[in-house]
Amino acid sequence: MTSNVDFGQAASDYATHRAGFPEAFFDRVRAFGIGFPGQRLVDLGTGTGTLARGFARRGLRTTGVDISSQLLDKVGELAARDGIEVERRLASAEETGLPDHSFDVVTAGQCWHWFDRPKAAAEAARLLVPGGLLMIAHFDWLPYAGNVAEATEELIERHNPAQWKPHIRIGQSTGIYAPWTFDVVNAGFGAVETFSFDVTMPYTHEGWRGRIRASQGVAAMLSAEAVAAFDREHEAVLKERFPQPILEIPHRVFALICRAPVLRR
Repeated sequence: MTSNVDFGQAASDYATHRAGFPEAFFDRVRAFGIGFPGQRLVDLGTGTGTLARGFARRGLRTTGVDISSQLLDKVGELAARDGIEVERRLASAEETGLPDHSFDVVTAGQCWHWFDRPKAAAEAARLLVPGGLLMIAHFDWLPYAGNVAEATEELIERHNPAQWKPHIRIGQSTGIYAPWTFDVVNAGFGAVETFSFDVTMPYTHEGWRGRIRASQGVAAMLSAEAVAAFDREHEAVLKERFPQPILEIPHRVFALICRAPVLRR
């Protein structure tokens, strides 16, 4: 993971304002064999546990792994609020320390690009039972010409030019991550499938500002003073250019699902 990025700095906004994957996502992945009660699932780079908690609500036995203790604390708070259980482990995605072949499903949501991807794929293969499933998923806003997301990204780039352009180039602007298929195939996975679909997410001005503060280019990198300066300007841009009380932000869900090899005698 990039050394100067710390999502723990954004833990409060992250927990409050970052929308998890939509319900339609959980419905769709069941067709691939993911999301059934009793399945053992480990979520790498869990953040505030949006995937881990979503699957726990559906009866899975879930474990969230992250390198940020602040984010794992939020997992515990949010799970308790929802009346569910999520095991938490402070560790990296590349070296979880969890037992071999102890999970039916490994997931990674909103985080695969931060990992040493070959090592994370190898770790997922180690954690899965033979024939187990790995799912890598992303949920991106789409910065179409003239929309709120484009205006926001332009503002982030002005406040954090050294980091935001490289971030956009990794695929965020399209929400499709085809190169990840090589990561999993090279780690021995097969039966690779992908899907994507678009949804529109409603945000209040306050909610969108909080969502953006919790993004990589803002609170995860900038000082508190710089975040405050960005947020003031972001508030002004929204009031001037997008005064409607509810902002309709287009998003794209992308998922890659693949299967660990079945051991043959």
